[in-house]
Amino acid sequence: MQWILGIALAAAVFVILKQWGGLSAEKKKAATWKLVLVVGGAFLAFMVLTGRVHVLTAAVAALIPLLRKLPELVRFIPALNRFFSGTRDAGNGHGSSGGQAGPLPSNAMSEREACEILGVSAACTKDDVVMAHRRLMQKMHPDRGGSDYLAAKINEAKSVLLRNRV
Repeated sequence: MQWILGIALAAAVFVILKQWGGLSAEKKKAATWKLVLVVGGAFLAFMVLTGRVHVLTAAVAALIPLLRKLPELVRFIPALNRFFSGTRDAGNGHGSSGGQAGPLPSNAMSEREACEILGVSAACTKDDVVMAHRRLMQKMHPDRGGSDYLAAKINEAKSVLLRNRV
């Protein structure tokens, strides 16, 4: 039985490769998607027939919450990059400054950064800041699947903006 399946698989690969060579670039792209779907379907059928579909189901179920949060988290990548690069610079600058204190610590959030995090303009009112903070915290609060770090940055941005608007 295994010999028959092996010969059939080899013949199918030969036919597919022969037809693949005669396709244009546009048709190859469409054929690639079809091939991916066929291979995925065959893999799923194999998993069902061997009783291992529970592993696949668990993997998909684990990815669904991450995929739902991905568009929201992508907005914070520039702020995270600035934060981490500022932290490294602050560590290097602090050691070489000899203890001189500036007007603000180098890792303090600027008003411009706070406006970017909350998604408000520099000329916003106190009510705008409060509403933007509330909207973001409803999405990014740790109790709702957000992270402690993002919630802390949102709170810090609110305090920076409200300190300058009172």
